[in-house]
Amino acid sequence: MTDSRIDPPYIADETPMLHSWLDWHRETLAVKCAGLSQEQLRLRPSTPSTLSLLGLVRHLTDVERHWFRNILNGEGTPGIYWSDRDPDGDFDLVETASAEEAFARWRAEVDHARALCAELPVDTVGKQQRGGENVSLRWILIHMIEEYARHNGHADIIREQLDGVTGE
Repeated sequence: MTDSRIDPPYIADETPMLHSWLDWHRETLAVKCAGLSQEQLRLRPSTPSTLSLLGLVRHLTDVERHWFRNILNGEGTPGIYWSDRDPDGDFDLVETASAEEAFARWRAEVDHARALCAELPVDTVGKQQRGGENVSLRWILIHMIEEYARHNGHADIIREQLDGVTGE
């Protein structure tokens, strides 16, 4: 398994620390998926759960899109994989989904998110409210770290069930 992660610094200012932890968790997802076939990425080994590694990539693509494009930048873009009609489409509709397409879209959303907040202070308030409340970039970064950490735990369990590979 290829591990391209860069360990976050032990000492840094808040902004680079938050960005480096988020990037480490983003790359952890890629590491958990590395070396698997498209069919393996689609497998749901923990029935009755609909979780698959490909579903997690698709889910986190839409999560990146929602928090950075919509909440932070006010773009109002719809989800790629989920919709009001199919709120679990990211997880449920993987049978014929392309892993290559999903990873390309995920990487594009990550790159777009990085570009959006590259020069912003963490106190920046998003242009769209969430539940009637303003949201800071600091909150979004911490939430995204939490989101990836939780789903990387899922990814670790799924990967171990697929081929026995474990890791940090």
